[in-house]
Amino acid sequence: MHKISRSMTAATFWALCCLGVVSQARADIYDAAVAHPGRSAADLKRDELDHPAEILRLFGLKPGMRVADILAGDGYYSELASYVVGPQGAVLAINNAAFDGWSDGDRQTRAAGNRLPNVQHQTVDLNDMHLAAAELDAAMLVKVYHDLYWVDSSGKWPRIDTDVVLTQLASALKPGGVLLVVDHSAKAGHGSSDASALHRIEESYAVHDFESHGFKLVSRSDVLRRPDDKRDQVSYRGVMLGKTDRFVLVFRKTG
Repeated sequence: MHKISRSMTAATFWALCCLGVVSQARADIYDAAVAHPGRSAADLKRDELDHPAEILRLFGLKPGMRVADILAGDGYYSELASYVVGPQGAVLAINNAAFDGWSDGDRQTRAAGNRLPNVQHQTVDLNDMHLAAAELDAAMLVKVYHDLYWVDSSGKWPRIDTDVVLTQLASALKPGGVLLVVDHSAKAGHGSSDASALHRIEESYAVHDFESHGFKLVSRSDVLRRPDDKRDQVSYRGVMLGKTDRFVLVFRKTG
């Protein structure tokens, strides 16, 4: 009886070790993406603020996936995603004309020499992204969801129908597909009202918005929380640059 007990204990130990190895191997995909040679000094500096390995790990991006990076800008997350999904996967780096203009130079430098062959850049009207039904395994909106509600009287930013955009994403994702949303927190009760002036949006509003379009919230993270942020300053410039409280949400398409 004593021998059986010791044998079972040893078996349990090795099973746990094996599980640990598998878990570590999965984690290494995301750490390896961040540590990939050739990433720019600017990206490495941004890593300290954005914790991309933790975000992508929560997101659950995997090799072979087809993922859309919505309003990808210069492609910081597109590049990281390209390393994770690998040569059998694909990344659609989707911008509108305004985001193309703001990322000119940096965007072309990132793609120079065909260094990211599985990344396809697309310039579209977000109200009509030409996404096929069930063509995506994953999609992400990193610090840009609030821009879907941005109203700009100067004409530099087009009017976007948020309902149309989210409906397109719901259609383009396969059943069970995942969607990542990271954004700058607005004050409780403010909904989308701070999107134009402060480039922020309320977390609970985001949850309701996506869940009303066929998504289910499956995980969230506090890794980008900043309790000292009073949520009353513009998010992307000045004293708040890199210091905003940000929410991280992962949704799964139902059905």
